[in-house]
Amino acid sequence: MQLNQVKALVTGGVSGLGLAVTRHILANGGKAVMLDVNDEAGAAAEAELNTRYLRTDVTSEETVIESVAKAAEINGGLNVAMNCAGVIGAARVLGREAPMPLDFFANTISINLVGSFNVAKAAADVMQHNEPMEDGEKGVIINTASVAAYEGQIGQAAYSASKGGIVGMTLPMARELARFGIRVMTIAPGIFWTPMVDGMPDHIQESLAASIPFPSRLGQADEFAVLAGNIIESPYLNGTTIRLDGAARLAAK
Repeated sequence: MQLNQVKALVTGGVSGLGLAVTRHILANGGKAVMLDVNDEAGAAAEAELNTRYLRTDVTSEETVIESVAKAAEINGGLNVAMNCAGVIGAARVLGREAPMPLDFFANTISINLVGSFNVAKAAADVMQHNEPMEDGEKGVIINTASVAAYEGQIGQAAYSASKGGIVGMTLPMARELARFGIRVMTIAPGIFWTPMVDGMPDHIQESLAASIPFPSRLGQADEFAVLAGNIIESPYLNGTTIRLDGAARLAAK
């Protein structure tokens, strides 16, 4: 589908990668509703972009179903679901004080993996009733994983497990939803410029950039958004994960 035909919801949509995707869709004539839990950033994004923010905890099945329905109502339909909501966090399995608390692991899985599935299945439930577009397409779901799904670093056991789960569910979900004309794709970004990186000392930022083969810099949110747009516009992209990482491979630590 063309970007000016998009009627999207974007989780994590008021900051970082999600906000960049929201901006990209709107700038190209599509519609997008932002789902997030940051009310202050949500209000600012609403004012800037003249679109809607819906407070949504992606781990709550009931809340997600309500927000997906509301987003479809606001947009006049739903044919794109972009999952960007997530947490990072780092903790060793055997920390200095004690082993990793199970709550830390479970919370990371709940937000990153369960949350992505929760939104995807609610969105698919709405999309299956769409009128088919070209190639019989009714919608596309795009999830966000990480290169840590493949080569997680020390301290990333929980994070890597959550992102590896997203990679793992991409193909079977795409196979299942194919009969409904719904595609499923995942983007695995590498080291991207975030507010967290912005607060790091210059020498740390330079070290991170030098670790990336080419181009030797951190990824930009706009580059992630452009790839998401390309996925939306390319109907033959389905059931796979695309690394967006400048050929970087994470070291052990």
